[in-house]
Amino acid sequence: MSCNRVHKIRFISSVRMIALGVALIAHPCGLAAQRGGGGGHMGGGTVGGGAMGAGGAGTGLDVKDDLKGFHEALALQASTQQIVEYSLMVKSTESASAELRAFVEQVTKDNRASAVADRDKSFEQAVEKARTESATFIQRLSDRQKAGLKETLKRLAKADSDLAQQAKAMALEVGDTKADAQQIANSAQNLDRTLTSFHSQQLELGDEMSVGRRDGGQEISFKIPPVKSSVNFSPVNLDLGGSGLSDPIAIITSGVISKGALQGGGNTFGLELTADLSDLRQNITQVLRAQLDKADRCGEQITIQNATFTPSTPASMVLVQVHYERWACFGGGTPNEMVEGNGSLEVKLTPDVGDDGSLRVVAAIGRVDAQGLVGELLRSGSLGEVVRDRISESLLASVRQASDYKALLPPVAQGNVTLQRVQFQETGPGRLSVVLHGNIQVSSDKVTLLTSELEASEAKEKSSPAETTPR
Repeated sequence: MSCNRVHKIRFISSVRMIALGVALIAHPCGLAAQRGGGGGHMGGGTVGGGAMGAGGAGTGLDVKDDLKGFHEALALQASTQQIVEYSLMVKSTESASAELRAFVEQVTKDNRASAVADRDKSFEQAVEKARTESATFIQRLSDRQKAGLKETLKRLAKADSDLAQQAKAMALEVGDTKADAQQIANSAQNLDRTLTSFHSQQLELGDEMSVGRRDGGQEISFKIPPVKSSVNFSPVNLDLGGSGLSDPIAIITSGVISKGALQGGGNTFGLELTADLSDLRQNITQVLRAQLDKADRCGEQITIQNATFTPSTPASMVLVQVHYERWACFGGGTPNEMVEGNGSLEVKLTPDVGDDGSLRVVAAIGRVDAQGLVGELLRSGSLGEVVRDRISESLLASVRQASDYKALLPPVAQGNVTLQRVQFQETGPGRLSVVLHGNIQVSSDKVTLLTSELEASEAKEKSSPAETTPR
């Protein structure tokens, strides 16, 4: 029978058990009618050996026993944190197995006992670590789990004892200067078989706890509750008549931290953050006015008449309509208008991740619709460049605020994020989102701490789902 078929059967059985428990609680009388006395009677006797129900009706079914079995099955299932710890335990055993096979290959290839000198210590440490990880995992099981898994744990303990004895024998072979390479290789192969048996018992334990590893892996995930932040775009040219926003731009970021707990890479978590930038999109005209508007009496006068932000994947477009004037004051006298005109330009925006892992926004000027000197200034002059740069800077400031790891992630994860890619995502009419993908790499001794903090955060969010303030 295939592994997928085995797990499918186990899943169906679990569903049936849950359905039975719910049915027993919700409709005990209905079940009594189906399993009660003969002759079509409901209640009133024990025909056919039926058990007496709580109200004296013959049910033929011990509700208490069935619910007891249901709750016992649930009690054996691994928690999210135990799934992560189980993954680390099994990964440690597999690493020891890899070390051992490399050791056997080296000894067999060199055909001399001296070839083990560089690998014996690392191998012994790998086996010892595997046994320690297993013992720690078992020790942390609840009393109820230990009782329900008694027979499975007994078999695992026997496999661990065999592994300890075989590892000791292997150490004696390696330390014996008279042993030849073939003797050492044979002892290592015996240890490999013992280690394989140990690994199999660990997998059996995982199956009993509904963790499973043979179906290709299981992913666990933790939700990052929505966190609200804001960016304030103060007028850049306030002394030159610039205008700004009365309110800051609101940003809401949520996300998911996932872990392919049973697919290897035990210390790596996937990170996906989704930042809602709809407020930026809807107020892009006011944002750019704050960044660009100015009225220099004897210089440039720039007015952003309108701007539209059109989201698309992978790049988005901002169309800006500009009114431009240039004035000159000769000898400090009356200002004279030198240039005046309207124009529009498109700026293509592509969020990206730099080689150093930092966020950036690549901005490029596209179509320009303007005449004369204003057209030249927008296409290849300072006016087009400053509009392009201000748009890029405004978007980058928003995305950086949205991905503030200190506000979004537990302390143990902060500083350990590697950003991999970022892209726009249109989530509906009038809405704009940016999605960031990356990894969180933590040391083995911090994995349990991270999962504990994530579970606590999820529990807090469930108790107060409307909260969107930073942690």
